Amino acid sequence: MNATSSDAAAQAGPAAPGRIVLLTTSHRVAPGLLSWPAWQALRGADQVLCSDGAHPQLPYLREAGVTVDETSPDAQELVDACAGGRTVVVVAIGEGEPRLTDGLARLAGSGRVQMPELELLPASYDLPGARLLDLVQVMDRIRVECPWSSRQTHEGLAKYGIEEAYELVEAIEEGDRDELREELGDVLLQVVFHSRIAEEGRPEDGTEPFSIDDVAGGIVAKLIHRHPHVFGDETATTPEEVKEHWLRTKAEEKRRTSVTEGIPLGQPGLALAAKLASRARTAGLEVELPRGEGVGYELLAVAARAEAEGVDPEAALRAAARAYRDAIRAREGSPALDG
Repeated sequence: MNATSSDAAAQAGPAAPGRIVLLTTSHRVAPGLLSWPAWQALRGADQVLCSDGAHPQLPYLREAGVTVDETSPDAQELVDACAGGRTVVVVAIGEGEPRLTDGLARLAGSGRVQMPELELLPASYDLPGARLLDLVQVMDRIRVECPWSSRQTHEGLAKYGIEEAYELVEAIEEGDRDELREELGDVLLQVVFHSRIAEEGRPEDGTEPFSIDDVAGGIVAKLIHRHPHVFGDETATTPEEVKEHWLRTKAEEKRRTSVTEGIPLGQPGLALAAKLASRARTAGLEVELPRGEGVGYELLAVAARAEAEGVDPEAALRAAARAYRDAIRAREGSPALDG
């Protein structure tokens, strides 16, 4: 017991109930990075307990001079340890010590025990995006241990990326928030899955490996470079000015010889036609639409007109198709017409 705690205990008297501090930490934050109130509680405690000898915080606490007893007391034993005004800090395991807290709640509810002061002290907090670390860890284990996932390739997963993207668009257009959250997760899974595969590289063809951190680092650098009005000295007060910055910085990065470079030809036809028209219009190129016979040329003209009017032809067609689907269903449910 240190001098400060001893003096406090003496002043409180032998009947003082003491204090229990339940110290919680996040496994998503590097061990040892604890808040200042947490370090104060640890250094000022009469006793520090932890039921898990393999807790990741223990080596760092001991290195800092904090004595930790590896023990798992029940609720009554913990209350007894606080007798005389002593302070006991419990370094909680990942599940938050439910057995211990439930036991303390029962003792408090009985009315027969003078309970110590109980404090829940978060020693480290999850930052926004911290659960992404869990996703990376789960994906890593699945890649190693799952017979199906361990055999997947970029090429084999490509079709799922397309499917998940379409399902995300459908959730957005339907306005279903729960479905949107789920589909965003499915799209995110594709990113993490492909990144995990890429970590292994392809020695046979000299392909260099990269990780999810490389992917995230690349998009962070791109976003910062393409938003000089946010991260630099330039200004933008309208969406049009933002788009101008984006296109200019993108052109500097890509150094393309044609505005058509980078447009995936495998995307749906209406979207492809609209994208080509958008690139040409943005570049100030007046290009006459090719003329020919057949529905394809008619659709090309419709897509170009929609793009010029600010309409997404793919979304417009899907909306019309859903209306057509509803009409079919309504007709299916109506009484049969007399012959």
